[in-house]
Amino acid sequence: MTRRLAELALGAKFAFTGGREGWIRTLLTALGVGLGVALLFAAASIPHVNQASSARGDARVPAASGGKKAFERTDSSVLFDMVGTEYRGESIGGLLLRPEGKHPVVPPGLGALPGPGEMAASPALRDLLDSPKGELLRARLPYKVTASIGDAGLLDPTELFFYAGSSTLTEASGAARTNAFGGEVEKLPLNPVLVALTVVACVVLLLPVIIFIATAVRFGGERRDKRLAALRLVGADTGMTRWIAAGEALAGSALGLLVGTALFLFGRELVGGVRFWSFAAFPADFTPAPALAALVLLAVPLAAVVVTLFTMRSVAVEPLGVVRATKPRRRRVWWRLLLPAAGVAVLALSPRAGVDQGVTDPNLVAIGAILTLTGIATLLPWLVEAAVGRLRGGPVAWQLAVRRLQLGGGTASRAVAGITVAVAGAISLQMMTTGIHADFVRTTDQDPSRAQVDVTANFPSGERAQRMIHDFRATKGVQAVIGTVETYATRPGAYTGDQIRPTTSLTVGDCATLAELARVGSCRDGDTFVVHPADDKRLSAWVDQTARPGEAVNLDSTSDYDSSAKPLLWTLPRSARQVLSRPDPMGEHRYGIFATPGAVDVTKLPSAETKAMIKVDRAVPDAAEYVRNTAAAIDPAMHVRTIDNVERDKQYASVQSGLRTGAIATMLLIALSLLVSQIEQLRERRRLLSVLVAFGTRRSSLALSVLWQTAVPVVLGVVLAVAGGTALGVALLDMVGKEVTDWWLFLPLAGTGTVTVLVVTLLSLPPLWRLMRPDGLRTE
Repeated sequence: MTRRLAELALGAKFAFTGGREGWIRTLLTALGVGLGVALLFAAASIPHVNQASSARGDARVPAASGGKKAFERTDSSVLFDMVGTEYRGESIGGLLLRPEGKHPVVPPGLGALPGPGEMAASPALRDLLDSPKGELLRARLPYKVTASIGDAGLLDPTELFFYAGSSTLTEASGAARTNAFGGEVEKLPLNPVLVALTVVACVVLLLPVIIFIATAVRFGGERRDKRLAALRLVGADTGMTRWIAAGEALAGSALGLLVGTALFLFGRELVGGVRFWSFAAFPADFTPAPALAALVLLAVPLAAVVVTLFTMRSVAVEPLGVVRATKPRRRRVWWRLLLPAAGVAVLALSPRAGVDQGVTDPNLVAIGAILTLTGIATLLPWLVEAAVGRLRGGPVAWQLAVRRLQLGGGTASRAVAGITVAVAGAISLQMMTTGIHADFVRTTDQDPSRAQVDVTANFPSGERAQRMIHDFRATKGVQAVIGTVETYATRPGAYTGDQIRPTTSLTVGDCATLAELARVGSCRDGDTFVVHPADDKRLSAWVDQTARPGEAVNLDSTSDYDSSAKPLLWTLPRSARQVLSRPDPMGEHRYGIFATPGAVDVTKLPSAETKAMIKVDRAVPDAAEYVRNTAAAIDPAMHVRTIDNVERDKQYASVQSGLRTGAIATMLLIALSLLVSQIEQLRERRRLLSVLVAFGTRRSSLALSVLWQTAVPVVLGVVLAVAGGTALGVALLDMVGKEVTDWWLFLPLAGTGTVTVLVVTLLSLPPLWRLMRPDGLRTE
């Protein structure tokens, strides 16, 4: 062991004292390894990112009262109400606060509660309000910004959030009381299908990184072998040369760990304030889990030594040279086919995981995906060797490329193995995502053509509810308002024991509004209707028990359980017509008693719920934002939502956002890795390129040969990726009980991989021109 460590140390010394060539080789290895290590550290930080964001979110939630006893008013209690909104597709969270004593509790991120008319805003919200883009939002949040919320009170640096002070907030208006911040938000477990999708995504995104690191530690192999031959000449045996080579790779990977750590620390500062779709985090959140970080720090140098020792077994280092130029032995294919076959078999035999079924074993999913994708990577060198071994003739550039691939196709295959695995994994992920899409993105019964915005508010005053409808109709960009004032109507009388008091709803609106909710036919102010559900006889009978023409109903439900309250009786006219309901723009069927304002004075209703479905003029920019401004002016706690015929599961949307972000990072790494590998290969052949130019070979022919040397393995790799990725996708869909819905998903993904290679080749042309200069013939 002491001797082997000494040989590793000698190899590490050669890596740093081998002159300019040695330093360049070591730096290229370090750069390649560093890129992979930085991405691995980022992946190892995801658990801490989620944990830190979740902890900050829980810390600012007002504590809920426990048991049957609510919080009592104290010197530290605070009244609060949720007053979030939406602005041009961005969600804005907010809390309206009113202290009840001199020492109120303060949410994290603040030093003190904002006073009445004041607001503490997140930095992102503050910037938005100060910019021209926030002009409409300033009218909706008419508070004076007096403080910024600190990092401890925000989920991420791009979050739009605020705390506003109020002097009118009361429990009667819907506020709640708390004496502490630090509740716990209920978190639903991840759907079993999404668990499987997430596991596959992690494998797909990280496996190309690992493959590239294994490729990077083999940079500079040909020039290193010549030096090893010189060591054999002065007395080193075969085993010693292998361990010295491993020491050189170890030195490059160790330096790569430092480079990767530096890139990670620098990169997290850059991306800390950037939002990728719905993903963002503070720089400090990107802290790798200690166990995962230790695994990376140990695995990368160990992999460098193991990979080098393994590859050196096929190289005969002799005192007079390295026996590498002879025709290599044929690669065996049988064991390469076993890997993807075993992976598909593991997925086929794993427990099924449907949307409403039990959770499948994530370990089996990961093993199956790893075996399949690793098998694809190991099949690529054999496929390249088998294909180029039969190629003959053609233009000069083509012959140069083919001959190079015939003599050293393994190097080219390793360079594109990462992109092959990435494309295969992306195809399988896309097939799986498309197959489960219908389970997480469903079509609703809502009709955006009739109305685009739905507004709901609880008001203790029918008069104020009527004013709300009037204000919306006067709002800029509003074409029509389907506005109703609703309350409960119960059958008066004494009910004891288990008797259930017949109850229905009273809906008051003008004739145009009622025509949107029921098939009222002819209508004028003063008319009343008894509306039955179109296809529910049980509910229809329940309506008839309460809504009896010529009989009275009670419009104040508080008297039903409070004997001291006086009932508000109203007689349903005998002229009330029986009609059927129709779905409103929200897709809901309303039934009960319908009345026009001339039949019921809504100003005398003690309590009423107001609903408004608003149709906006799409030609007016920001029409929906004007509606939200009106709603906020009436009541900041009013609930406003967009009417949409498509509903997307939040967990599914979150996983999709993570996939997009990870895919971008992986594709960037693959492009950089190809570029570094391409430059390293060109540098290794600098003397050969200079000789060819000196003998009259056209520079354009050499440039085209470089393109063909990369294009041929990539085309073969994409073909292999399509076949392997499709097989993996079918196995994954079968595991979750779904079928393939689109067999042509691979086309854009295969095109992306091909374009990546073209871009990398173009970027490698400037170094190629420099390497073809005559001074490349200089030697010592």
